[in-house]
Amino acid sequence: MELNVTLSRPIGFLIMGLQSLPDSKYYFLFFVFVYIGTLLGNIFLMVIIWQSEVLHTPKYMVVFSLSIVDVSHSTALVPKCINQFLFDSRFVTYDLCLAQMFFVHFFYVTESYSLVIMAFERLVSICFPLQSSTIITNTRMFGIIVFSWVLAFAILVAPLVLITHLSFCKSVPTVMSYFCDHGPVFQIACSDNSPNWKIGYFFLCAVIFLPLGFILMSYVFIITVVSRIKSVDGRWKTLKTCSVHFILVAIFFIPILVIYLIAWIYLKVDSNTRILSTSLSAVLPPFLNPIIYTLKTEEFLYCILKTVSQTCSVS
Repeated sequence: MELNVTLSRPIGFLIMGLQSLPDSKYYFLFFVFVYIGTLLGNIFLMVIIWQSEVLHTPKYMVVFSLSIVDVSHSTALVPKCINQFLFDSRFVTYDLCLAQMFFVHFFYVTESYSLVIMAFERLVSICFPLQSSTIITNTRMFGIIVFSWVLAFAILVAPLVLITHLSFCKSVPTVMSYFCDHGPVFQIACSDNSPNWKIGYFFLCAVIFLPLGFILMSYVFIITVVSRIKSVDGRWKTLKTCSVHFILVAIFFIPILVIYLIAWIYLKVDSNTRILSTSLSAVLPPFLNPIIYTLKTEEFLYCILKTVSQTCSVS
């Protein structure tokens, strides 16, 4: 770095990641479709849970919270991406960049922790079936959800503060990502960004590897308990209750893990591959979560049919 370079806070950033993708216009159309589906699906899910008293349980309290997170996460991310395409609006001011960085990452963290809470609920329900109703009450589950949101906020304070201490050589730097992502932003700074790298590794462990490790360990205990069930039908029925959660975990974690696996093997990941994988990891889970719950959960299907029949009878 030259000593005479003026280091300063930029006016804003140019977000250029999506434009670099081949046939990016089709990807933007895909974003529109997914965003509309995310809003409709999750709002529908919340309405059914809210209206059906039988679903006012700790399990569906987490599902309701996850739907709120999914709608919020998609709203913090996708409209700005669509705006880039419709109005060629690639510039984002410094303050708005930090705001988007916080909210997108905040809801991403809360989604990860929601999957952990779901795993905990399944673990207690299957391993301690007689005590589960006293171990996890609605009040305790609400407290756990609130704690996860507070923890997500606390984890994000340090990365955001460190970003504000960085200086940039250009007044409008270019960010090769689909939004104001933490990593691509601090990597283009001119000042020392080693603390940002360290907090980035901590963030990765706290949001990806530790939650996934807990989820996998919970399934080890669940499978151990299920293996002791003598009836084959009983084993299958118990495991079936975990199928929805397992699918959600796979959809959320696999795309981002693929990126880190490629980086570990080849040391460097093509920017288009990284953008495509991380964007799919961000927009697909909120879109698919309500679909999976609707199709794979019998009690939820029953509540849908009951609500629809009551609505039709009233009309």
